[in-house]
Amino acid sequence: MRTLTVRALMIVATVVVSGAGGFALRGLLTTPLPPAVPTMPLPVDGLQTAFVGVAQRVRPAVVNVGTVQIARRLGPQNPGLFSDDPAFRQFFERFFAPGRPGTGGEFRLPSLGSGVIIDKRGDVLTNFHVVKGADQVTVRLSSKREYPGRIVGTDTKTDLAVVRFEPDSDLAVATLGDSDALRVGEWAIAIGNPFGLDQTVTVGVISATGRSDVGIAAYENFIQTDASINPGNSGGPLVNLRGEVVGINTAIVASGQGIGFAIPVNMVKRVIAQLVERGRVTRGWLGVSVQPLTEDLARSLGAPSDRGAIVGRVYPGSPAATGGLAQSDVIVTYDGKPVSDYHHLQRLVAETDIGRRVSVEIIRHRAKQRLELRVAEAPDLPAPAR
Repeated sequence: MRTLTVRALMIVATVVVSGAGGFALRGLLTTPLPPAVPTMPLPVDGLQTAFVGVAQRVRPAVVNVGTVQIARRLGPQNPGLFSDDPAFRQFFERFFAPGRPGTGGEFRLPSLGSGVIIDKRGDVLTNFHVVKGADQVTVRLSSKREYPGRIVGTDTKTDLAVVRFEPDSDLAVATLGDSDALRVGEWAIAIGNPFGLDQTVTVGVISATGRSDVGIAAYENFIQTDASINPGNSGGPLVNLRGEVVGINTAIVASGQGIGFAIPVNMVKRVIAQLVERGRVTRGWLGVSVQPLTEDLARSLGAPSDRGAIVGRVYPGSPAATGGLAQSDVIVTYDGKPVSDYHHLQRLVAETDIGRRVSVEIIRHRAKQRLELRVAEAPDLPAPAR
């Protein structure tokens, strides 16, 4: 009897456990699963999308600027000892006196650069050295259509030029940004035609701003970037991630890698307005030569710091001479703005309207003085050789 009772209890327990397990399994099978968590896009996806978007927006406004310089050989040409060789004679006539044996020849020297469309009427911004000496200019759009161009104006001191062509359809125009807002480390995108490879896009960062003493132009305030810039990129835009032009690519350090320079677009804006309006640029002039203010010179001249510029020479009859500036004066403010260095002073003066009177604070014999000067127009001087 006892054995039977124990056996019965075990059977009942087994049934109860089985039933509970079944209900639990049923609950698991019928309980809805939680919603799937959406996959978050990786940061690299957003960056890649930004780069692609900038390229798609800006590339249609980037053009190839082709030039031809015609060089004429003067006087008869003598092929020399091998003049009786028909093969050599053919070679000589083809390359040195085409169509006119022995009477001189004409050479067509082609060159390529880049540019960016800044106006729907067909104004293209490029470098002066791209179109320097050009007898013919051709503008080729991203659509491969070509148009003859003419040089509207050039500025040797900033290495800028404006070329105009007559479009027969609507044009993509680049947006000019604010180069003063650039920060070192920001992404930078260079677009151009290096080595004739149309519409090439390269990416880097802003390596530095305010670079001077590069020896490229008279007025230097370059953006430095490691975005790849090569021959043929000159005149093309340097762009930020918003698709705004922040600089015009102009030069590289041939002996280094990843060192390129662009003209800041805020400087460009002031130049192209004058080039489009009258074909040339006028700048302010005081009539002094200035030199760097070192810490040693600052101490000896009584300047509080090395921020400023030393007057090295005052030209007779100039606004500086009339206003009382003298050699060895230290200019510390110009028109109310602190002067960082002599390059900064040159840019401030150059950007001043002709005929305007400005206040200049100087240190002379360890004492501060304030002078009033009337700004004149700068005479044309040769630009640095490239």
